Amino acid sequence: MSTTSTVVDALAAAAAAAPLVPAAVPLGAVPATGAPPADALAVVAGVVGPVSAELAVVLGPQVAHALAEGAGGAALDPAVALRPALQAAAATLGDGVLEPARVTTAGLVTGPGSQVVALEGVDGTYAWVVVRERPGVPPQAATPSLPSQRGASLRALYDVELTLTAEIGRARLPLRQVLDLTPGTVLELDRAAGGPADVVVNGRLIARGEVVVVDEDFAVRITEIVSAPDAV
Repeated sequence: MSTTSTVVDALAAAAAAAPLVPAAVPLGAVPATGAPPADALAVVAGVVGPVSAELAVVLGPQVAHALAEGAGGAALDPAVALRPALQAAAATLGDGVLEPARVTTAGLVTGPGSQVVALEGVDGTYAWVVVRERPGVPPQAATPSLPSQRGASLRALYDVELTLTAEIGRARLPLRQVLDLTPGTVLELDRAAGGPADVVVNGRLIARGEVVVVDEDFAVRITEIVSAPDAV
């Protein structure tokens, strides 16, 4: 891939992510004049598709402070809070699957082959978006079909009912606060507003999605299937 196409992709990805990065002012995407601090917090996720790459949002001091303050003083999980920004950036690369986000440091996501774009506000740099292509990632091979005997055995289980739960967040409270709950009490959850809901089947996380309304009923649109190692 040429340097020119990589730069254009990085700018487009950063521009798409900019409105979804927590900031007190509007942010614009401009080519970075230098690398972000190596010890700055970064949220990174891979994209697997026609264009396979690693996308990262590196937090500047203002964004890191905003997440630490959270809502009502409760800190927000950076991987949850910045996933919408990563999803928007991933959409500019075409069809693909965004892997689960993880938190690391800028020094581990910047390096040879990476393109860095600064997200600038009126008073300085708030964050950076890093795009690094994964060269030579082959399309996944077709999954071999199951033997007919095994397939027949699985079909016998198709009508077994499972309990599916959509979870938008959790909170831990001491017993005294639980006993003091009354109608109108507001509970702060461990998710940012607009963050994905967990889809759980019989206690096991299988997917994440966004809450929508269908015919005046709540529903969940699946945005990510969680692989077995991440289903914790």
